[in-house]
Amino acid sequence: MPADPGTLTGLLDHAARHPGIAVAISDRHERDHERSWETIREDSLVVCAGLQATGVSPGDRVGLIYPTGFDFLTAFFGVVLAGAVPVPLYPPVRLGRLEEYQERTAAMLTAAGAVAVLVDGRVARLIGPAALAARPRLGLLSLDGLPRGTTAPVSRRPDDLALVQFSSGTTVEPKPVALTHRAVVGQARLLNRLWPDTEKLRHSGVSWLPLYHDMGLIGCILPALERPGPLTLIPPEQFVTRPAVWLRAISRRRATISPAPNFAYGLAVNKIRDEELEGVDLSSWQIALCGAEAIAPEVLRAFQRRFAAWGLRPEALTPVYGLSEAALAVTFSDPFRPFTSLQLDRTALAESGEVHLDPDGREIASVGRPLPGFALRIVDEDGGNLPERRVGRVLVSGPTLMTGYLDRPDLTAATLCDGWLDTGDLGFLDHEALYLTGRQKDVLILNGRNHAPDEAERAAASVEGARAGCAVAATWQREGAETERLLILVEAGATTPVEQWDALGSRAARAVARTTGLIADDPVVVAPGTLPRTSSGKLRRHEALRRWLTGELAPPDDVGPLHLAGAMLRSHRALARLDRDRKRRPEG
Repeated sequence: MPADPGTLTGLLDHAARHPGIAVAISDRHERDHERSWETIREDSLVVCAGLQATGVSPGDRVGLIYPTGFDFLTAFFGVVLAGAVPVPLYPPVRLGRLEEYQERTAAMLTAAGAVAVLVDGRVARLIGPAALAARPRLGLLSLDGLPRGTTAPVSRRPDDLALVQFSSGTTVEPKPVALTHRAVVGQARLLNRLWPDTEKLRHSGVSWLPLYHDMGLIGCILPALERPGPLTLIPPEQFVTRPAVWLRAISRRRATISPAPNFAYGLAVNKIRDEELEGVDLSSWQIALCGAEAIAPEVLRAFQRRFAAWGLRPEALTPVYGLSEAALAVTFSDPFRPFTSLQLDRTALAESGEVHLDPDGREIASVGRPLPGFALRIVDEDGGNLPERRVGRVLVSGPTLMTGYLDRPDLTAATLCDGWLDTGDLGFLDHEALYLTGRQKDVLILNGRNHAPDEAERAAASVEGARAGCAVAATWQREGAETERLLILVEAGATTPVEQWDALGSRAARAVARTTGLIADDPVVVAPGTLPRTSSGKLRRHEALRRWLTGELAPPDDVGPLHLAGAMLRSHRALARLDRDRKRRPEG
């Protein structure tokens, strides 16, 4: 029986019937290795059989910890074909934070109720403590170690659970978002309708976004299945160390679509040298999506100016908005016109949430209008609807919302009500277009006024000697004090000497005051890599403040051969103990 076209299995079957369409993965030498969806499906069937022979049953949740590569794809779709539910998690990329990584990974595996964890061989050397703490019933598995078995793909329905995608966890610990086949397939179809193929133009994509992240997985992989087209993947660590590989891949593959968060556009402007772009032509790039974090219009303009000489068109830059709980996208700017923004009076925003234009005020980019089937409401603290140009909480309804947080009815009830999702974001509408002003839990409250932290953070991180994009703004109150104070935490650049940190802090405070009018009484400079981040690289403001208040804000451990060897030994011992405990466990 053919798979239901409204499921992930149906998408994979559909793509496999187009043998000429391939996925390419770029290696560190920028050589593109291709594999057809037909081959990926065949390899995934082998994984499916092995998982079933191991004891994975339909509906079971299986953790996946892989870097970008073909193994991720075959593991992911092998789990899907077995009727189980993949739970993509991030690999240990910050080796100086291994203990923190182990704790967060164990918590996510436990929250997802994973019965097994499929891991890359390199990951297996370090993942032991997390696996031991989570104790998945079937243990740690590798693709090479799966037993051979008879393939028996399991049919699933559109309303069955398809994927557990963890939220980013910027303000709280990551939450397990339960997404159905209908939701994730629906997202792929919505996205593809935004850029239809024509006789003259066949769309193709390039992405360096992690595959454990919804923007990389749901936003890039699934649309390439739903309407089979070329897709090139770049391991994220290659982009971070050499941003030029992103633009060279777009040129080499003649890609039309490529997404990235705001920081990536800024990194490209600051780090790519002209000589790295010899022969590059960006004229094929139709849609440069920007989302997943606060969008700085000045960064997008700088990116367009910087790379216009290589054929980048101003209308390519496309701000968007979405979140894991909506299976990704909610609003899109017009992908074929230059993005728009408003400059707003800061005092009116801070005091009353009213929107008044001010040519010298805070600039906010529009993230566009709702996708077909989606609707927005802006509400006050009591849940009443607000008119256009009034800031309030952003509520979303639409066809691809989550069913809830997995096994957490309490969290679900607090977030999802009568088909409306409380996003936790603040914003306003103008001519039906959405403008975001910040996260409700991140708002800086000073002297009774509300201020967004991102503008202050960008100002602090832009001064000489600071590490680009690495600053946190938060408010706190001394014991017994009547008013709150503004704390600015900023990472020093790798080459900034410690004896210059005080001067760096003073420059950062002056930049914040000049840009926002806010006085930072407590500028604190910390070592590179000190500020805590989410799996997708977003700064965790509340966790940074907590660690600073408790004296726990410290730089990552030095990662030398002895440190790494010790971590691998601890992992080996933990996995050995987990294996012994599993063998002692009575059957059933």
